[in-house]
Amino acid sequence: MTTAAPSLFPVPEARAGTGTGTGRRAVARPRWELPSLAGLLIATAVLLLWDLGSSGYANSFYSAAVQAGSESWKAFFFGSSDAGNSITVDKPPAALWPMMLSVRLFGLGAWQILVPQALMGVATTGVLYAAVRRQFGPGAALLSGAAFALTPVAALMFRFNNPDALLTLLLTVTVYCVLRALDGARTKWLVWAGVAVGLAFLTKTLQAFVILPPLALLYAVCAPTGLRRRLGQLLLAGLAMVVAGGWWVAIVELWPASSRPYIGGSQNNSFLELTLGYNGLGRINGNETGSVGGGGRGGGGGGGWGETGIDRLFSGNIGGQIAWLLPAALVLLVAGLVITWRARRATDSLDGMARAAFLAWGGSLLITAVVFSYMQGIFHEYYTVALAPFVAAVIGMGVAVLWEERGAVAAAITLSGTLALTAVWSFVLLGRATGYLPWLRWAVLVGGLLAAAALPFAARAGRRMLQATAALGVAAALAGPFAYCLTTVSTAHTGSIVTAGPAVAGGRGGPGGMMGGPGGPGEMLQGGPGGPGGPGGAQQDGGGMPGAGQQGGTPPQGAAPQGRDGRGGMPQGQGVPGGAVAGRGGERFGGGQGVPGGSGGLLNGARVSAEAKKALTTDADDYTWAAAAIGSQNAASYQLASGAPVMPIGGFNGSDPSPTLEQFQTYVRDGKIHWFIGQGGTTGGTTGGAEGGMPGGGGRGGPGGGAGTAIETWVKATFKATTVGGATFYDLTAPTT
Repeated sequence: MTTAAPSLFPVPEARAGTGTGTGRRAVARPRWELPSLAGLLIATAVLLLWDLGSSGYANSFYSAAVQAGSESWKAFFFGSSDAGNSITVDKPPAALWPMMLSVRLFGLGAWQILVPQALMGVATTGVLYAAVRRQFGPGAALLSGAAFALTPVAALMFRFNNPDALLTLLLTVTVYCVLRALDGARTKWLVWAGVAVGLAFLTKTLQAFVILPPLALLYAVCAPTGLRRRLGQLLLAGLAMVVAGGWWVAIVELWPASSRPYIGGSQNNSFLELTLGYNGLGRINGNETGSVGGGGRGGGGGGGWGETGIDRLFSGNIGGQIAWLLPAALVLLVAGLVITWRARRATDSLDGMARAAFLAWGGSLLITAVVFSYMQGIFHEYYTVALAPFVAAVIGMGVAVLWEERGAVAAAITLSGTLALTAVWSFVLLGRATGYLPWLRWAVLVGGLLAAAALPFAARAGRRMLQATAALGVAAALAGPFAYCLTTVSTAHTGSIVTAGPAVAGGRGGPGGMMGGPGGPGEMLQGGPGGPGGPGGAQQDGGGMPGAGQQGGTPPQGAAPQGRDGRGGMPQGQGVPGGAVAGRGGERFGGGQGVPGGSGGLLNGARVSAEAKKALTTDADDYTWAAAAIGSQNAASYQLASGAPVMPIGGFNGSDPSPTLEQFQTYVRDGKIHWFIGQGGTTGGTTGGAEGGMPGGGGRGGPGGGAGTAIETWVKATFKATTVGGATFYDLTAPTT
């Protein structure tokens, strides 16, 4: 790197060191750095914390587990869905632990559950800043941090209670630690990288291992020490990973199955089966036994979860989640590698560490993008949050090195061309949301193209002109995702499938590729007691579901409510399990929380009435479970509303063989369950979803679905039904004969 960089992107300079630490950097902090960093972190915190409680319990599946873990240490350890410890969630519990501790300390509520997630977003921004700054200076680090914080899917998932928030933080920490280890071949940092991967495994199992191949290969080839020592360090890091992630697995596998909860998501009550199947290889080949659309539906066009292909991340609704800067990141990755490739193999020079950083962040980006593009199992748009720090890091680093080399014609053209490409791509993405800020897409296009055209000549007009042109370019590049972020944080998100930004036509995620219809603007309806933030949550309509009615007006009896554009309604039993209500644009397919009639759906909770809450809380302490309901989302709503344990029969998909009919009958004889909540009421309840793979809220379909059906049949034949607040309750202490 030969061209002196202006203060806009001050670059670290190598200094002589002792021992093996010759790659360390001494960077003079510009006066603006600390205030800028503080501003970045504060702005990120404000973005993620703004009106955070509007989403209520967000994904009630995980919120119920958090509530259970706040009351039972056994449920805390295993990640049980209920304090009675009947079944776990279908993930390991690490992501639940911070939320459980928060609720234990401050009580149950939306803020107590979601604030730890938001703080993880701020922490990820800080770690990313620290990682990029070491080799590329504070300017590049600030740009990377801003690009990450303004990634729409990041603004969504760090305000939500899915495991992806902690996973993204730990993946960022992993790359940071590997880069620290490379700078001087320091063993302790590589060991810390192994610990981070192990904890990521306890967050979302095998997804934690996706970035391991490029990082391990990078260290094996480029670490500035002997080959034998490099391999020994990698083995030690692998041991740390096994210990950090394996201790919990070992305890669970050795614990007698009769005295621990059933492992949710598995068909044989085995965490190893869950890891390798439903949450592992099944995600790649689509053969996810027990899942919606799983159990051999893989292959062809994506196993029922949207079309696969190299363009998957750029298409439909997915592009607006993550792909705003993805084309630019790919170009800048190539440019950065070309510029730094002249460095020696070892990372004991400034260029050597810069190249290693491009390989680490870029390798993680490429391998994760390829896996997401071609995986045939369950794939949701929000998974792409794992790409956000990788994209952001490459953006900051690539802009910094091209800016430093801008005196060269090729570098100047590449930088201008990348900015023009980003402006055109933002114009395309903004155009996918019909009627969404039409003036913005033109402002982004014109501003970006003007900045791109002026950038090669701006230096001749003086420093101020150069900085103004650069600022215009950055503003044009980030304006689109910034608008999507504002839309995201100003909208409540509930249910199991959520997306950032406005409703967009042509989505490719979700079950069966069933996300093609454009969604209409959302309309908020109050849920059960306490409104959006309390039990029952917020119900959002207007999702644009396939097969939905095209006429506005009042929906017929038994149909889900329609949105304001008349496209959100969908007759029950026509693809939405259990009468789930399609959510606001992004919350298509069960995004809203609170299904009328007391019957929850596969991806959606039930709306709990005051009468139902009273019935559940009456004498609840006399029972292990105040009630049992088919499907975790259904049970979760009643549990969160009442605070009493509710057994989720069949787990999340309703297909887990937990409990069996015989086990359930034993629980009833022993007086451990008070109520059984039936599927249906005044408006709810269906018998099937698409192609029989969706339990329809009733546990039908799937390998273990027969258990739920058998239990419900036995209960109906043995106990009298009572309507409680629109839901059908069976008193299991009062048989009819």
